[in-house]
Amino acid sequence: MKNFQWKLEYSILAFVIFTVVILLVPISFTNTRQANFIAKWNEKYNRVEYMFSVINAHITDDIIKSYHHAKDSESREKILTLLVKPYLRLNTDRYPYKRHYRPRYKNGTRVIKGQDYYFDELYYAENNSIVGIKDINTQKNSDIFFRMMFDINGLLPPNVWGKDIYGVNIYEGGKIKAFGEDVDLEHLKSDCSDMGTGVYCSYYYKIGGGFDE
Repeated sequence: MKNFQWKLEYSILAFVIFTVVILLVPISFTNTRQANFIAKWNEKYNRVEYMFSVINAHITDDIIKSYHHAKDSESREKILTLLVKPYLRLNTDRYPYKRHYRPRYKNGTRVIKGQDYYFDELYYAENNSIVGIKDINTQKNSDIFFRMMFDINGLLPPNVWGKDIYGVNIYEGGKIKAFGEDVDLEHLKSDCSDMGTGVYCSYYYKIGGGFDE
């Protein structure tokens, strides 16, 4: 009888432990995945910052003149694409099929064409990541010249800003800032929550901000 009770108690304990493990594994997996995305984004940011410092040091007067004389956004985007292509290993012969690539904000809403963080020009880059380049038509040197977005794992889900998609603003002289760098901490936290767009996670995670799943 005692042997039967011991087996029953052992079975119940094993079942409880198994149930707890099953409940915790998805959370642990999701957190690990997100931490991996953030680590890759921080690595990407550092590489992009270095890339532009090198480009700025070697840029020629002819390239600068070509940029200033470019007639439209498309022409300016092509100039920047040629400059960054070897550093990011952009594939300009094959493009992501936009019908299958539909980014969302962290709050679940779709990124719509015409919005600030919608990118028409998308390219495959190293490790099948996706890079977006967008010209910002400006006449002031203090304004943003370009925006770039980076989907760390390309076409693979989740394709969500603040999860696997991040970005930077590019200024004259190749200076870059992660999206949200000029925003106060409270706004950063709000935007990087499940109620926000997730765009400012680009800077929030860079300064060590936490994430909630």
